[in-house]
Amino acid sequence: MTAASIPAHWVAIHRPNRVWGWGMVRALQRSQARLDLEEGQGGPDFAAEAQVAALYGRPVAGIDEAGRGPWAGPVVAAAAILDPGRAIPEGLNDSKKLTEPQRERLFDIIVAEAIAYGVGVATPAEIDQINIRRATHLAMVRATEALALGGVRPTAALVDGDDPPLLDIPTRALVRGDGRSCSIAAASILAKVTRDRLMAALDAEHPGYGFARHKGYGTAFHAQALLRLGPCPIHRFTFAPVSAAQRERDS
Repeated sequence: MTAASIPAHWVAIHRPNRVWGWGMVRALQRSQARLDLEEGQGGPDFAAEAQVAALYGRPVAGIDEAGRGPWAGPVVAAAAILDPGRAIPEGLNDSKKLTEPQRERLFDIIVAEAIAYGVGVATPAEIDQINIRRATHLAMVRATEALALGGVRPTAALVDGDDPPLLDIPTRALVRGDGRSCSIAAASILAKVTRDRLMAALDAEHPGYGFARHKGYGTAFHAQALLRLGPCPIHRFTFAPVSAAQRERDS
């Protein structure tokens, strides 16, 4: 993956990750907490943000990722701060429940209307070096740091799932948060669309694998291309199908 593939104004990739090096116990106490919130039936809203803001103030960022499972490409995380005083964008929801045109439309609205947003990337090489879980957390930290680079520092964060990263701000995990919190839903769309666009660009650099088509996920077409061409530099060599294809070519 080349540096040119990642827009510099989206990614705080050059800054050291402060959280991994210091304050681990304090960060753990502040970060590893779960938000108890009844699941609504009408799509995402700002109830979770209001609950966290009552404790820590505003602004509250929502954080989500895209690309944990693919055999190739980066894992991408996004952090989004929305204005709860504005109308919720029509159709805002978990990115997995939306079509590509719907995601693209909402991406433009979020970018235009968000108080702030940031995107962080962990490369395939970093995934192989530290494993996908830690790389996902690293991308989330970078996305949060990108908010500060843009001049906005959240007082707290909501993270989709039950395994939040160690941030230097209070953090609450929200299971299925991308369908419950507007901020997390927005982050899920930013992360998904950004990653899809990156994979389409990488398809031109590494033709034959169909990255623009399957985005690096483990489809039959991708498996056949791996056997025919062998892994390329953006594959995740610690993932079993990729390492098996590499052994096959080596033998």
